Amino acid sequence: MSNETTTNSATIPEQNGSLGTTPGLNGLPRLNEPAPYFEAKTTSGGRKLTDYKGKYLVLFSHPADFTPVCTTEFVAFANHYDDFQELDAELLGLSIDSNFAHLAWLRNMEEKLDVTIPFPIIEDLSMTIANAYGMIHPSSSETSAVRAVFVIDREGILRAMIYYPKDNGRSISEILRLIRALQTTDEYKVATPEGWTPGEKVIVPPPATSAEASKRMGEADAANYECVDWYLCKKDLPEAAVKQTELQKA
Repeated sequence: MSNETTTNSATIPEQNGSLGTTPGLNGLPRLNEPAPYFEAKTTSGGRKLTDYKGKYLVLFSHPADFTPVCTTEFVAFANHYDDFQELDAELLGLSIDSNFAHLAWLRNMEEKLDVTIPFPIIEDLSMTIANAYGMIHPSSSETSAVRAVFVIDREGILRAMIYYPKDNGRSISEILRLIRALQTTDEYKVATPEGWTPGEKVIVPPPATSAEASKRMGEADAANYECVDWYLCKKDLPEAAVKQTELQKA
């Protein structure tokens, strides 16, 4: 039987293998490693990391309920909920507030803003999950989370982390753009340039050997590559892929 740290709202069982890891260096999880495992009480009942296996998960923290910046973010997440669903991505919020506070805030947004929040919010009064994911930055606050976003892929691997200061709201469109880019990279084994959106050229992986580097420029025309030099070449995705990603973006 595994040992675990238990709280009134969340647990972080000690896991081995693919279920999760302990926090990385300096209290932060690490990219391209299993995301820290959690079990938690939420506004939609119990949730655990493995509930989301086979889907992308956007786990995000906010400093506090009933605050203006957080409210605008939740409204934007709700307005883009269908966009996340089209990418096979689920949303899961978190703050150091009680479930009762979460529920009251959700009801307030529905009453005052006519917005229903369609995804769960974790109660993390003990800060167990917040600490496991490096959401607590003492220079900002020792008792509330910063604005953090964690993109976890279908296999439970942490693929991206974004941190924002407490006073500045997130761009939900950027989070969607990032997920589209990650999924494109996985499917087509390419990289994406700065600000990439569906329909634009992608980056061909650079040569790994001297021989491949010498060969790259000679094959550029035949492969329909747009090359600046041997290390920076772009290409179009297959037409079917472009149409699908543009539909997801629409």
